[in-house]
Order: sequence, then C-alpha cells, then structure tokens
Amino acid sequence: MANPLSTLGIIHTVISVVPVVAGLYGFSKYGAIRPKTDSGRIYVITLVLSALTSFGLSSTGGFNAGHAIGILAILSVVFSLIIARLGWFGRLNRYLQALSMSFTFFLLLVPAINETLSRVPPANPIGSGPESAPVQTVTAIWAVIFLIGICLQAWTIHRRPGNAALPA
Repeated sequence: MANPLSTLGIIHTVISVVPVVAGLYGFSKYGAIRPKTDSGRIYVITLVLSALTSFGLSSTGGFNAGHAIGILAILSVVFSLIIARLGWFGRLNRYLQALSMSFTFFLLLVPAINETLSRVPPANPIGSGPESAPVQTVTAIWAVIFLIGICLQAWTIHRRPGNAALPA
C-alpha cells in the first residue's frame, strides 16, 4: 500500500464513515440533518468524534488545514444546537440551524475527498494532496453541490406552509 494508515488513522476513518452515512440518511429522509432525530444524534456524536480523532493525525507534524476544518465543524455543530435552543434570531433560526448542519457535512467531506483521492488506487493514487488538480477539481464540484443544496434547503424551508419551524 502506498500510504499506510496508522492505527489512529484506521480508527478515525472508520468513525468518519458513520456521519457520512447518517448525514446522507438525514438529507434523504428529512431534507436536512436534524439533531433531534436518531440519525441526527448519531451524526453529531460521530462528527465530533471524527474531528477529535483527526487532531492526533498530521502528515506535516503539526497543526494543519484538516485540524482547522475539524474545529470549524465542531463550532458549526455547537452553533446549530445553540440556535435551536435559544432562538436568538427569530425566523432566521430554522434557516441558520439547517444551513449550519449542512455546512458541517460539507466540511466533513472536504478532507475525505483529499484523503480518498490521495490513497486510491493504492498503487497509483488519483491525487497527491490538496494542491493536486484532481483533488481541487472534485473539491470545487463538491462546493457547487453544497451551494445548490443549501439554496434548495432554504427554498424548502421558506415554502413550508405558514413558515412552520423545522420538525425534529
């Protein structure tokens, strides 16, 4: 294997797959990641575990962009949970909660794109790191998908009868 994973790297990778699956389930069933649902709770817990385990990983030997993304993802989850509980922004709360949770999903996949393309196929990886053209191209496509997705989410929230709040 060209880029062997450490034990922590394997644990991190296994943990990191769970929020991807839970997030996709939430989007397909509810149109959003809803922290009060079972899939939402699983998503939040494993996303935080994924970010925390990433802090022990570093190809550069110190703080890197992946660590910053993990911190930003945790802060976005905390923001979403606080917004839902405190209601500081009135009618904007439901938008901010849904969009901040979607942002965490976007952030979750940015390092996943880099790591996957830098390791697959093992003998001749597609990318060679975040600066390689294939990784940047797929990341840019992912950003466009994210932007389209949050626009659709906002439109769906807006179109709810009586502008009802997001259920669970």
